[in-house]
Amino acid sequence: MRNNGRRVVVTGLGAVSPCGNSVSESWGNIIAGRSGITRITAFDPAGYGSQIAGEVKNFNPEDYIDRKEAKRMDRFVHLAMAASVEAMKDLEGTGFDGDDVATVIGSGIGGIGTFETQHSNLVEKGPGRISPFFIPMMIADMASGLVSIRFGLKGPNYATVSACASGGHAIASSLSLIREGYAEASLAGGAESTISPMALGGFSSMKALSTRNDDPGRASRPFDTDRDGFVMAEGAGIVLLEELHHAMDRGAAILAELVGAGMSGDAYHMTSPPPGGAGAIKSMRMALKDAGIDASEVDYINAHGTSTQYNDKAESDAINEVFGGRETLHVSSTKSCTGHLLGAAAGIEMILCVKALQEQTMPPTTNLDNVDPECAINHVRNTAVKKELNYILSNSFGFGGHNVSLLLKRFES
Repeated sequence: MRNNGRRVVVTGLGAVSPCGNSVSESWGNIIAGRSGITRITAFDPAGYGSQIAGEVKNFNPEDYIDRKEAKRMDRFVHLAMAASVEAMKDLEGTGFDGDDVATVIGSGIGGIGTFETQHSNLVEKGPGRISPFFIPMMIADMASGLVSIRFGLKGPNYATVSACASGGHAIASSLSLIREGYAEASLAGGAESTISPMALGGFSSMKALSTRNDDPGRASRPFDTDRDGFVMAEGAGIVLLEELHHAMDRGAAILAELVGAGMSGDAYHMTSPPPGGAGAIKSMRMALKDAGIDASEVDYINAHGTSTQYNDKAESDAINEVFGGRETLHVSSTKSCTGHLLGAAAGIEMILCVKALQEQTMPPTTNLDNVDPECAINHVRNTAVKKELNYILSNSFGFGGHNVSLLLKRFES
């Protein structure tokens, strides 16, 4: 990416996750190592190989959206709207001008719950019973579209769809939009709600999911010898990015600086990463180059760390290749607490990286009882660790060979 000297900072955070319905609640539980993974309650999962997920709990969309409007939105849009409201909370009533503010919100799958409901209507009641809102409820761009309407954001407005890298691409794209002058700010991140019979069945058929149904809180165990697959989760993570002077002129509280992004493609396999993690190596090196820093300056990596055999090993190999097995570099995967939020994962994880910079604390990989010898990196195991943090890297990789690495810096004026 081209860095033309326009600095981009983070000024707002919003999160809805299995670990909490706000940034503070999510961070508090994750930093304490409390899992948000439970047996599925959205429907009866009996008969499925995997019966557990990271569901968002005690969530009422009408706390954020008019009741009539909420009925015309899929759940993934509800979650995006709630996270966006939190990210924008300091701007309400301030006369914030949305003319040059972008909205870029990714989703890997979009409104699959709506699709299932309307397909049932078609089969059971006929085509006349399909909702006129079916298409706009289902399509993946509707989170960005409706969020932009809610806040009057008239800059570039679109969705990114790259499976589990969707939110990362939204944030990287927003960084470029602001640097290039297409926007002065951007509301960016990801939203996903795929805990549904079809999605669970599809991922179960792939043998991608953990079947540790008798112990949900210990099912997601990235880098552990006994990992047996990822755990599906839902939620949204949204950040407000601004050009530095734009933020300073309005007296914004600056939380961190986004200094680099790297993106690459594996060109290898539909779902598996290449051995050695060549695509991940490229995206991480691009992020370092974009930020203009050396690998030795990175203090902590929030790994993609899905708790699957191939992904965890490939990412570990890539980290060792780029960073040389440096003992002062720490790594953890917060998916051990949240599960895998698919297209929303990068948004949530960037927020956790911002909080880590603010609190100078690295969240742990929980359930890491026996480190896989093939994942020999410096893990933050089971307990959060205090450390001086200046640069943090966050990785997101998706089916189809999509790789994104985001590089954050502790803000200095």
